[in-house]
Amino acid sequence: MNINDDLQARWWKLEEKLMERFEKKPDVESILFLIGIQELGDIKKKFSKEQKQDLMHIAICTVLSPSGFYELSKVDEEGWPHFNQLKPMPEMLPHEQENFLKDHILLYFQNNGGL
Repeated sequence: MNINDDLQARWWKLEEKLMERFEKKPDVESILFLIGIQELGDIKKKFSKEQKQDLMHIAICTVLSPSGFYELSKVDEEGWPHFNQLKPMPEMLPHEQENFLKDHILLYFQNNGGL
């Protein structure tokens, strides 16, 4: 089994857990949205389009922080986290970017008690 097979198997396991919980197969974007909501800690019924984009940004910064790409700089008066980019993202092909992000999402769930 190569490293990509292991990543795919772990990803399918995460998708399965999320399907059990939400009764819908999630894609990478919806998982990032969930992470963003969890990190914000404010579960609203509705978010504006701009807030949804901000939640995705929070999630990406959060999952990439352990690898030293981002660090939390502050939380504003409304409770929204803000990040500083510490180093540029490496050059990758699209499928490599997706696997890189999936691996970091899996690490996030591993470090935060899973589901």
